[in-house]
Amino acid sequence: MNPFDLQQFFSSVRKNSEEICRPLEIEDYVVQPIDDVSPPKWHLGHVTWFFETVILQKFQPNFKPFHKMYNFVFNSYYESFGTRVFRPQRGTLSRPTVKEIYAYRAAVDEQMQHLFETLEQKHRPEFSRLVTLGLNHEQQHQELLVYDIKYIFANNPLRPVYQKAKARPRTPEMKAAYLDIPGGIVEIGHKTEGFAWDNEMPAHQVLLRDFKLQNRLVTNGEYVEFINAGGYADFRHWLSDGWTAVQEQGWQAPLYWEKHDGQWFVMTLSGWRELDPHEPVCHVSFYEADAFAKWAQKRLPTEFEWEHAARIMDVKASEGNFLDDRNFHPLPAQATAPRLQQMLGDVWVWTASAYLGYPGYRQEEGALGEYNGKFMSNQMVLRGGSCATPRDHLRLTYRNFFQCDKRWIFSGIRLAD
Repeated sequence: MNPFDLQQFFSSVRKNSEEICRPLEIEDYVVQPIDDVSPPKWHLGHVTWFFETVILQKFQPNFKPFHKMYNFVFNSYYESFGTRVFRPQRGTLSRPTVKEIYAYRAAVDEQMQHLFETLEQKHRPEFSRLVTLGLNHEQQHQELLVYDIKYIFANNPLRPVYQKAKARPRTPEMKAAYLDIPGGIVEIGHKTEGFAWDNEMPAHQVLLRDFKLQNRLVTNGEYVEFINAGGYADFRHWLSDGWTAVQEQGWQAPLYWEKHDGQWFVMTLSGWRELDPHEPVCHVSFYEADAFAKWAQKRLPTEFEWEHAARIMDVKASEGNFLDDRNFHPLPAQATAPRLQQMLGDVWVWTASAYLGYPGYRQEEGALGEYNGKFMSNQMVLRGGSCATPRDHLRLTYRNFFQCDKRWIFSGIRLAD
């Protein structure tokens, strides 16, 4: 990306974070219902702190922090940057105010724009690398903002509406089918020009058997069949830890589902409405995805199968439902000739792959090495992006990862055989 395009990208990403928060009232910015959810104002401050700490402090002559305590308030998990507010306590801080955080963003943006214009040429390669990383980091938090705003609104008995629902054309149901995907020795991982996280590299070869992959995502209607068949009451479908979660958490359906007078309803960012049986099932944990696959006598694909299928089928991000489309909810598949649909966007799909480093993986040096490598334990990989992912943030090699019990993310299911 040339310097001009990078500067434009910077302005666009920074503006988009604020656009996501525009429908919020001041009171919405400070809520933290559970530990996984951060107050929206914290996200806005944290991504700004990242630019200030990682870039301005490195490149700006006579650097002075905007506020001496913001490093403590907005550091997330970087041991290299010192002590910080514990994650569950982010919602206990009434200060800094929302107004002060927006002032912080404006001040850092102004200093960043000055560096774009004045930085010496010898520093520009490293500056560009770190800016690109910081922008991708902010795009990750844009997705988290959508997750967290939805959870905050769903936790409110008034069922607030973030945006009015868009009109959706009625389309015939796309029947489930399984497409043959040839295996062999295939290449996995990122090796081209352009940005990628360290956990996407190095590219390496993997041996895959021939397999079948479902042509679309699992739907709400199919998941209701699992529920009606007693799926949440039959331990035989569940991993041991998953069965424990079902018992302890009282799971009876995906997150945000409720049943009234025999009809399922779901909370969306457009409010409370009847469940659409043709939409992809969303907000399920890895445990639920795995249990459904076993009940259906299928399995979850590995992340390598997913990436290989996406590559040979030449799936395009332009075909997906992403944050840019402002639907904030997965959409039904379109009934077309048999081909892979919904590979990108709508919901992240759980894979059967544990989150581990690729052969030859080397964690980045310094503070940025804490970003991905230290989480390679007790987490599973998800692929494909969601309706909350910025379209230009995603690649076929992108590896998302979460613990097996997480449900507030836009996560769903695609089956393999």
